[in-house]
Amino acid sequence: MDRLDAMSLLIAVAEEGNLSAASRRLGIPLSTVHRRIGDLETHLGGRLLNRTTRHTELTEAGAAYVAACRRILEQVQEAERAVRGEYAEPRGELVMTAPIVFGRLHIVPLITDFMAAYPEIDVRLLLVDRRVHLMEEPVDVALRIDDLADSRMVAVPVGRIRRVCCASPAYLATFGRPSHPSQLARHQCIVMGAPSARHAWSFVDDEQRIAETIEPRLTITTAEGAIAAAERSGGITQVLSYQIAEALEARRLETVLAPFEPPSWPASLMHSGQTPMPQKTRALMDFLKPRLRERLNALPV
Repeated sequence: MDRLDAMSLLIAVAEEGNLSAASRRLGIPLSTVHRRIGDLETHLGGRLLNRTTRHTELTEAGAAYVAACRRILEQVQEAERAVRGEYAEPRGELVMTAPIVFGRLHIVPLITDFMAAYPEIDVRLLLVDRRVHLMEEPVDVALRIDDLADSRMVAVPVGRIRRVCCASPAYLATFGRPSHPSQLARHQCIVMGAPSARHAWSFVDDEQRIAETIEPRLTITTAEGAIAAAERSGGITQVLSYQIAEALEARRLETVLAPFEPPSWPASLMHSGQTPMPQKTRALMDFLKPRLRERLNALPV
């Protein structure tokens, strides 16, 4: 049994959620997946997976083993990259993650320019709105919009992101402009999230943080959907400042309740801080830092 292959296979099963999907992803027969997982469990003397007809879940021991496998495989990959010269010159594959809308608006344009400047570097860009843990997943660089609590990571600030309320000029002309968050109860509000969830928007009033409960007229699952509805005069929504920069410049939307905006969040480029840093990672960080700062500084106030 090839232990490293077995580890990679188990990680694929964990990520895909079942053996069939892992089989398709890796391009190997399902029977081979079953056999190799069985051989690994026999070798370890314990069950790694709980299997049903539709889903496969890691056991507690399996989850711990998968985390260890990721660390081991990353160390092997680092050793291989060092041999191939990735610490001597920028080359190889980079994995980066960013929030979906931010990635589409700001990371994708810069990544294509980066690839043109560094033809020996390939990029896998993971655009997701969940927090990706760099220590547990094979990610080289992350763009994170949040207060950063993980001291193990190295964070390089590139700007600040505000939470803003906005509506179309036509809506405000019809329904009026709220002068205080408490007046949102008299307005049509568009919120993001699950229809059954309770919704509250954050504000600051007289230097005190407040949460205003919102009874939405429209609930929608994405920021882009909420913004599109607001542009069509569907109501007031609260989104992140970079998400409506174009609509503000085009005057399709206007901000409201600006004096009550909650504290902004830092936008940071993050990496694991490994030493020495691969040249490909350093090249990406050095390329993105000034360009993202310029872009975020240019956002409408």
